[in-house]
Amino acid sequence: MTATLPSLLTAAEFAELPNPADGSRQELVRGRVIQMPPPKGRHGQLQLEIGARLREVVKPQRLGWVVTEAGVLIDTNPDTVRGPDVSFYSIARHPAPPDDYFDIPPDLAVEILSPDDRRSAVLAKIRECVTAGVAVVWLVDPDANVVTVYTGTMRGVEHHAGDTLDGGAVLPGFACPVSDLFA
Repeated sequence: MTATLPSLLTAAEFAELPNPADGSRQELVRGRVIQMPPPKGRHGQLQLEIGARLREVVKPQRLGWVVTEAGVLIDTNPDTVRGPDVSFYSIARHPAPPDDYFDIPPDLAVEILSPDDRRSAVLAKIRECVTAGVAVVWLVDPDANVVTVYTGTMRGVEHHAGDTLDGGAVLPGFACPVSDLFA
């Protein structure tokens, strides 16, 4: 379900919109509001699992911030505000979470495929993130139990159940068997 407003909005105008009464999520894409249904149960559980595992490494080492669905301004004129399912911002790049949208791209963004998602739309969102400067993007496919890692290009590397997902240079010290995410 997609709803748009008649004129292009800025990120500041988008931030002033009231929350939808039906609980849906919204993102701003090239100045237009896109409305999406809220995540379903499996999606939410996986989002929390990934966020919690990242936070286990990030918080004790004071590496930065792990957030879920927090808006980030990734393009301007017209503005685009996306809310990745999970994001990591290093403290070196963002000393504290802002009260408004993040104004720089995360170091790591995670997108989780939902049964209702069109893969092409999710890949377009990942392309926006990569173009905006997100160093690492994980595309999590719970139906296939696969995490595809994009690092600076749209040539992803798939990690399957027997593989270990790591944080690379963006999140040193993070490692997790892919199968553990889907358990």
